[in-house]
Amino acid sequence: MEQVIGLSKKIYSRLQTTDKNAVDTELLATFIDDLFFVLFPERRANFVLSENDIQAHFSNLQCQLKKVFAVMCKSESECQKKISEFFSTLDQVYETLLLDIQSFIENDPAAKSLNEVVLCYPGFKAIFCYRIAHVFYQLEIPLIPRLITELAHSKTGIDIHPGAKIGKYFFIDHGTGVVIGETTVVGDHVKIYQGVTLGALSVHVNLKGIKRHPTIENNVVIYSNATVLGGETIIGEGSIIGGNVWLTKSTEKNSVVYHKSEVKTGVKNTQDFHFEK
Repeated sequence: MEQVIGLSKKIYSRLQTTDKNAVDTELLATFIDDLFFVLFPERRANFVLSENDIQAHFSNLQCQLKKVFAVMCKSESECQKKISEFFSTLDQVYETLLLDIQSFIENDPAAKSLNEVVLCYPGFKAIFCYRIAHVFYQLEIPLIPRLITELAHSKTGIDIHPGAKIGKYFFIDHGTGVVIGETTVVGDHVKIYQGVTLGALSVHVNLKGIKRHPTIENNVVIYSNATVLGGETIIGEGSIIGGNVWLTKSTEKNSVVYHKSEVKTGVKNTQDFHFEK
């Protein structure tokens, strides 16, 4: 019991130096879920909405965001300014998300429709959260961008830092285990598969603010479990990076990089097996 009392004192002592104005993570999660619904109503049953319904939902979203921002703004006018700036970007974000969906439909023969991508693809859900978080990141809103992408990370297994710069027609197939670092730059029409890491050669606090993640140019395909590292690494336009590749240097345009391994196949011969009694 004495140990519990001692631990209680430590927790209480730490709380005295902790910012009491913490972000309401549940409210933020609700905001992201509701925003997804307004932009893509087909995600829920009986989604038929009038234009007035949609406008009413946007008004509600503004109220929700004001509550989320309340602990982060110095004044109500500053809070309202950030909210206005965010919602002014949504039309462009929506258009980009529609292009992302088109990329899923064009690149995955299993994707039959916009509805299927919205409802079933974790890659799209992660991209949606990234694109929303990236807007907050550009507005220099603290903490909230990371919270949003971590919501996606926990649900999809896809970890995209909100600071990454990702172009249009982005496609993540399957997606589990994908990691995209803060200073990554990704061009248009890029396709990546599960387990891909776009990371840094090393992790050190002195690298803060320095480009430490790779640049992926337009029309690049990176297959499963490939790892591309380093801020000076540039994957040239139109290149194909094969599965399981570990790459720390740049490639020219239209390069093909692959990991060579030996896989043997044969026919079973029962004489080759020994069964112990």
